Amino acid sequence: MKITFLGTGTSQGVPVIGCNCEVCRSMDYRDKRLRSSLHIENQGASIVIDTGPDFRMQMLQNAIPRLDAVVYTHEHKDHTAGLDDIRPYNFKQQTDIPLFGTAQVLNQIKTEFAYIFSKNKYPGIPRVLIHEIGNAPFEVEGTTFTPIQVMHHKLPVFGFRIGDFTYITDANYISPEEIEKIKGTKILVLNALQIKPHISHFTLNEALSFVQEINPEYAYFTHISHKLGLHQQVQSSLPANVALAFDGLQIET
Repeated sequence: MKITFLGTGTSQGVPVIGCNCEVCRSMDYRDKRLRSSLHIENQGASIVIDTGPDFRMQMLQNAIPRLDAVVYTHEHKDHTAGLDDIRPYNFKQQTDIPLFGTAQVLNQIKTEFAYIFSKNKYPGIPRVLIHEIGNAPFEVEGTTFTPIQVMHHKLPVFGFRIGDFTYITDANYISPEEIEKIKGTKILVLNALQIKPHISHFTLNEALSFVQEINPEYAYFTHISHKLGLHQQVQSSLPANVALAFDGLQIET
């Protein structure tokens, strides 16, 4: 299985519009972060987790020629806003694209993209197949996804475990029952927003503590804001088995 980090930034991305901090002025490509999204290649299938506002650019930059399905973590705009840009895949593949999400996520998508679901469809709109998921394993193109329910302040959000790989974004609390699903994972991806406390995201120290608890072989942090600091400086302070993810990073499991 090959994993590509399409985006590793928070809801505003990095650099932030109008900001003049050292991170937003950095020329290090690792400090340029599009909104968080992940691409998975497994058994010939091409699957994306979340279609944020940067979806079109992410797919172009990573030269992803095919899209077989989209899986959603939650309904916030920085994870859904790019859905319209699946259209080239509809045209090229001559097929509807399956979307997997909770009832709450799918209802929000139906509201935001009402024209997709209209009875009188305009020619050329995105074509999708809706699949409602709950807190139980489900199959996407032959790949088993095990949901990990986490809390994003008061909003339930899904992370996902796929084999020995676990991806969690937009979390600041994970219950003991859900932590049990994560244990034994070899590669853990977790959000680490910034240094100071935040209402709905793990801080760097909180993320490091969680990595210690799970003890994976390797951990990557994502959903990073400009307030975390320069990539190079933060990376130099991390344990040997922990790294800041960056846009375009590829790993294999």
